[in-house]
Amino acid sequence: MTNPTEHTLPANSILESREGEFGCTVMDLRKLMELRSSDAIDHINIHYGGVTSLCSRLKTNPVEGLSGNPADLEKRKQVFGQNLIPPKKPKTFLELVWEALQDVTLIILEIAAIISLVLSFYRPPGGENEQCGLAVSSPEDEGEAEAGWIEGAAILFSVIIVVLVTAFNDWSKEKQFRGLQNRIEKEQKFSVIRNGHIIQLPVAEIVVGDIAQIKYGDLLPADGILIQGNDLKIDESSLTGESDHVKKSLERDPMLLSGTHVMEGSGRMVVTAVGINSQTGIIFTLLGASEGEEEEKKKKGKKQGVPENRNKAKTQDGVALEIQPLNSQEGIDSEEKEKKAAKLPRKEKSVLQGKLTRLAVQIGKAGLIMSAITVLILILYFVIDNFAIQRRPWLAECTPIYVQYFVKFFIIGVTVLVVAVPEGLPLAVTISLAYSVKKMMKDNNLVRHLDACETMGNATAICSDKTGTLTMNRMSVVQAYIGDTHYHQIPSPDDLVPKVLDLIVNGISINSAYTSKILPPEKEGGLPRQVGNKTECALLGFVSDLKQDYHAVRSEVPEEKLYKVYTFNSVRKSMSTVIAKPGGGYRMYSKGASEIILRKCNRILDKNGEAMPFKNKDRDEMVRTVIEPMACEGLRTLCIAYRDFSDGEPPWDNESEILTELTCIAVVGIEDPVRPEVPDAIAKCKRAGITVRMVTGDNINTARAIATKCGIVTPGDDFLCLEGKEFNRLIRNEKGEVEQEKLDEIWPKLRVLARSSPTDKHTLVKGIIDSTVGDQRQVVAVTGDGTNDGPALKKADVGFAMGIAGTDVAKEASDIILTDDNFTSIVKAVMWGRNVYDSISKFLQFQLTVNVVAVIVAFTGACITQDSPLKAVQMLWVNLIMDTFASLALATEPPTDSLLKRRPYGRNKPLISRTMMKNILGHAVYQLTVIFFLVFAGEKFFDIDSGRRAPLHSPPSQHYTIIFNTFVLMQLFNEINSRKIHGERNVFSGIFHNLIFCSVVLGTFIGQIIIVEFGGKPFSCTKLTLSQWFWCLFIGFGELLWGQVISTIPTQSLKFLKEAGHGTTKEEITKDAEGLDEIDHAEMELRRGQILWFRGLNRIQTQIDVINTFQTGASFKGVLRRQTMGQHLDVKHVPSSSYVTVAPVKSPPTTSVAAAVSSPTLGNQSGQSVP
Repeated sequence: MTNPTEHTLPANSILESREGEFGCTVMDLRKLMELRSSDAIDHINIHYGGVTSLCSRLKTNPVEGLSGNPADLEKRKQVFGQNLIPPKKPKTFLELVWEALQDVTLIILEIAAIISLVLSFYRPPGGENEQCGLAVSSPEDEGEAEAGWIEGAAILFSVIIVVLVTAFNDWSKEKQFRGLQNRIEKEQKFSVIRNGHIIQLPVAEIVVGDIAQIKYGDLLPADGILIQGNDLKIDESSLTGESDHVKKSLERDPMLLSGTHVMEGSGRMVVTAVGINSQTGIIFTLLGASEGEEEEKKKKGKKQGVPENRNKAKTQDGVALEIQPLNSQEGIDSEEKEKKAAKLPRKEKSVLQGKLTRLAVQIGKAGLIMSAITVLILILYFVIDNFAIQRRPWLAECTPIYVQYFVKFFIIGVTVLVVAVPEGLPLAVTISLAYSVKKMMKDNNLVRHLDACETMGNATAICSDKTGTLTMNRMSVVQAYIGDTHYHQIPSPDDLVPKVLDLIVNGISINSAYTSKILPPEKEGGLPRQVGNKTECALLGFVSDLKQDYHAVRSEVPEEKLYKVYTFNSVRKSMSTVIAKPGGGYRMYSKGASEIILRKCNRILDKNGEAMPFKNKDRDEMVRTVIEPMACEGLRTLCIAYRDFSDGEPPWDNESEILTELTCIAVVGIEDPVRPEVPDAIAKCKRAGITVRMVTGDNINTARAIATKCGIVTPGDDFLCLEGKEFNRLIRNEKGEVEQEKLDEIWPKLRVLARSSPTDKHTLVKGIIDSTVGDQRQVVAVTGDGTNDGPALKKADVGFAMGIAGTDVAKEASDIILTDDNFTSIVKAVMWGRNVYDSISKFLQFQLTVNVVAVIVAFTGACITQDSPLKAVQMLWVNLIMDTFASLALATEPPTDSLLKRRPYGRNKPLISRTMMKNILGHAVYQLTVIFFLVFAGEKFFDIDSGRRAPLHSPPSQHYTIIFNTFVLMQLFNEINSRKIHGERNVFSGIFHNLIFCSVVLGTFIGQIIIVEFGGKPFSCTKLTLSQWFWCLFIGFGELLWGQVISTIPTQSLKFLKEAGHGTTKEEITKDAEGLDEIDHAEMELRRGQILWFRGLNRIQTQIDVINTFQTGASFKGVLRRQTMGQHLDVKHVPSSSYVTVAPVKSPPTTSVAAAVSSPTLGNQSGQSVP
């Protein structure tokens, strides 16, 4: 405090006089924030003289906040740091190139190419020896022999291109993820008081000294000390691992830490540490420091072929740690987890991922076997032919020549392997997902976990909230019951006795969060804007409709004067505020769900404002005549009541004693109209085979009325509408445990679950996912916005959080955030998800046709003619360029409405359906027939020299060039066939809507012309005449005609066709895999067979790793984010059906549960301050 002239300091003196700038340094505050409870209070009182004088040392006003002067804010940032944790540096392009080079198949090709190169320059002395067999051809080919290095060089060149393409893809992917994360970060705002006004500020702009408003559902963005709090409870499990909620108060424990969740109550805090100086930031910095050592250890202990290490190393790299920045447990428990990871059975997460990995393993095995057999046959044939049949001796000078032959055979074998493995597949998956994620942004779906996108396409059930998702979340009071009169419109103030009017106005204005308010409309003639809790806004609107002003009441009783606040939570389902009366004694105002509050009332005001006794029979009468008729019209009913305490100080902590003997003032009916577009969206879901269920905290009559308006239930249907209590009674046994068999009898018909708690929602979702009744297993999507929806959102296959009404905790637990809170956006997500699935199937159909044909051609060609008709470099062109481009072309098809006209695939449906298998085999037959005809009779047909059995370094022949050209052109036309996978005839429909597809097909064709005409020796091509080109084109075009022939054959008649790429079968769903890490099928296969870690799987692994980054709860919510829980919470049900106990279980943080549910089963559907 010694230097008041804070703005006139020269820049360099800031560092010298930090103590003088503010009354404490960064280190002082860091030390302070490490203390807890009474130690912290003593420290504040001894060193700073209390919280108020700490505020004055930080030059801030506890009520008004900072002035917002830019120079002052800038100086605070310089002295105390910014509220940012610097992200880890992204990998450089060269690092990504090095990673791509680790691919085993590429390494094999490089070695083969280098040996080939070396041998081509080596001229053996016995080269002219006749005894060496066919090593060298006639003298005129001598010049060609000199060019023997070209093939090796061409293979190396192709490898370089493959590596660069892969590295570029990884680089652009990482860049996209970072962009997405930055966007989410910018969108995260927090309420801060500046200059006496509450403003929403981006989290990064918060500085030390700011006064922040905190409320239920917030995730704290910085460390701070409580200045004023109402019934505040914090979940600190993400920092401490303690699952119990910690009560915060000025007397007990005022320390609030960043990354923790507000589970109850509200208050104000002064920010004392931001960014890397906050508790979260300190942990993050430690994590960063320990990483270098971790990686060193890993490098020493890394074993080739065991993917676990790769997974671990990946999560340490740029994207992962930045997206999942603050997992304090990760650093601490990593040792234990490494040990555990080996033992635990793992849970399969993404439907598509599991299927793809299995398929890749199967294909890779087949390719490996084929390539091994090819090399073996070639070597045996050569050895037997030369040394057994022709009886040549093995001469020492001939050895290099024989080695050259063996290298050539080895290259052919590797080529077969290269072709067999669909390494374009991971690329297709990535492109398809990235493209969809980008487009879904426009459809108001912010995807946080990449794989949620495709899982959504498989969704068979959606459990939706009512408020805000199906309804407009713009509430207004439309009916009221005051003083024995049921008003079907808002009464005029003259109809009410002044005393009652006064009680209504005070009861609403004081007993609601002061952050809820009604602002004037943004546009002329628009509706007033509702800020804060929508139910409270409806009540404040009711006050305005009664021509009263709630602002006047609030300025008379500011928040500081509130004596005690019982904030809303899912247990109480009500909110109460106590104020001291001017003449002594206290008055408490309460509001909440009408059934709950009326049970606690023993008096009611009559039309003269006098309190009359209110007995049980009166209550039943009122429920029958007032509440049920309101609910049947789809209205939510709330009761407003009060109680006076005259004598002495009541026992405030004994809630049951305080919240009784209330006097009912009024019951109001609140309408929340159904969104106009919802009925249509739900009809689309039904057509698409998706069941929509409503899970709400509302009265069952209200819920049923809204469900009927939405079209969730239609008269005449066989459906169930249950209340939470009844639901629990039906699904639990005598011990109070949930029984899957009982649940299986209920969920198929259940459409509405009313008066449900968060636990009920979680139980329902878990029950549906685990159920094995019906033809296929269910894939469940869930929407939620309240803090207590966290567990259900985490458990669901896809969790949707509300972008507008959702709390930070709900967003944290979700996979997709609906930026407009609208149910129709979920339907769009389904459409995009199915499109991803179809895009990948289209690509698979195309890719596998290429692979089947190329492998068989290379294999048989090599065995019969000792040389593959398609050379290594040509294969690389076909394989890489066609695959990369094709994945781009087929993975970016825009979705159409027809996607919503079929049923979902579900979990067990194979990736390659029988129709696709028919297409793959059908086109393979056509292509193989053509190619074998050309190989064995092509020279006669075109009247050219035969290219078969050419000597080692012979020039490219027209014969084999025609084969290569025809092969590529057939793939090009088959790419058009692959646009349809469900047996549709018109393969051209909508082709011009996809410019990428058209340009890829055209570009590949031009590339092919250049290769054939100018590729020469490196591509083993020679120029073709115009008529030969026309023949090639004609044969290629035949693919389209053949496609029509294939689609005429009914799939049913081909009984022998098998499907491939299955999901998990029912038998494989083990109970112990519940809640554990992902299964990596590849890993299991590799352990069993110890097969070569081949190329495609390697790349798929890389993709999965990046996707896993998203799945591991990878908190995308910005740099000041942390996984919701460092410890896994095991929810055990105890005999009484109303409570669940939560036991912490050590487990990897990948499956963290969003919040410890330790509340009675009565709960709230949407995290609002009022039911």
